[in-house]
Amino acid sequence: MDAPRRLKILTFSSLYPNAVQPRDGVFVEERLRHLVACGEVEATVVAPVPWFPSEKPCFGRYAQYAAVPAQEARYGIRVLHPRYPVVPKIGMSAAPWLMGYAMWPVLRRLEAEQGPFDLIDAHYFYPDGVAAVRLGQRLGKPVVVTARGTDLNWIPRHRLPRRQIRWAATRAQGLISVSRALGEHLVHLGVSRERITVLRNGVDIDRFCPQPEAARMLRRELGLKGPVLLSVGSLIERKGHHITLDALRRLEGVTLLIAGEGPLKDSLRRQVAQAGLAERVHFLGPIAHADLPRYYSAADVFVLASSREGMPNVLLEALACGTPVVGCDVGGVGEVLTEPVAGRVAAARDADALAQAVGEVLAVPPAREAVRVYAQRFTWDETSAGQLELFRRVCAHRLVRHPGGKA
Repeated sequence: MDAPRRLKILTFSSLYPNAVQPRDGVFVEERLRHLVACGEVEATVVAPVPWFPSEKPCFGRYAQYAAVPAQEARYGIRVLHPRYPVVPKIGMSAAPWLMGYAMWPVLRRLEAEQGPFDLIDAHYFYPDGVAAVRLGQRLGKPVVVTARGTDLNWIPRHRLPRRQIRWAATRAQGLISVSRALGEHLVHLGVSRERITVLRNGVDIDRFCPQPEAARMLRRELGLKGPVLLSVGSLIERKGHHITLDALRRLEGVTLLIAGEGPLKDSLRRQVAQAGLAERVHFLGPIAHADLPRYYSAADVFVLASSREGMPNVLLEALACGTPVVGCDVGGVGEVLTEPVAGRVAAARDADALAQAVGEVLAVPPAREAVRVYAQRFTWDETSAGQLELFRRVCAHRLVRHPGGKA
């Protein structure tokens, strides 16, 4: 019996790593590169970038957008970064249309160059998923949209985006959620639960593994003594660093490392000073993804105090490095931390509950080897197999093209 031919997919996501912003959307890239590694898929990535005219640093993140290359190769995958217009103030409502119109000629040129692709693999329902479904209708291509987090647990609070997300979800040929909890947001929008495929994120256990010697060196460099907690994430309200700092006041002799950058940096530093925690808190700034294993390995507990998540990769990365996790019960956190060896789910998202959970783990710390073994159930293999099965099933029921449809 002949083996099935390789699928040609177009991965579509505005949050994808690039040479200027290497940490953006790492989890999208990780899932794709492991899927491609199975040998049954070839992929090209279209990662739209907002247009901006200047690379001057005073323009902040928009200057970074301007510096993103037009195309690059990452892990042997071709990645295009075409520009699309963003309109201030009304940009959120108009983004799917602006993105769709700008990407239509890009996708047509791409097919002319590389031949037709079988499927659009879109990430984030808004604006990417909405734009992708419109483009798929116009091109006569099936579309699979993956929900990641904020696209379903926050953006649908706005009336117009909610309507567009519901429209896209009813017309996409495949729906993926990275956790069961996140998929329930689609159900609340009126999508049948049977249409949703749950494919959690995975972790590269070869890249993320215990590094005891590097951990010892890091602890010496930072002068760390006693138990060490680690939090990784942007310094924004929903990541809950302020709650973790408040919990630290209840954990005598414990040190906290915070890796990340963001608008709340000054506010968090003031909180540290006012609480008298300056000697027990280290702000590390942004840490390169490849450098994270030694920080995970140097910590005794990883803390995740977010108010909302999809399936946080940092949780899986910490476990793979042998570090137990204490997290709030949001998104897929409770779906991962199901056994004591992995850590604890805090009883509430507050300082008392977080401190209690951390204290329980520190009182009877699991062996790093045991945590590592637990993490090995979360490799990308199962996720890749699920993707491939869904993609082949969707492609077996290809859309009929409707010329003249609007993107």
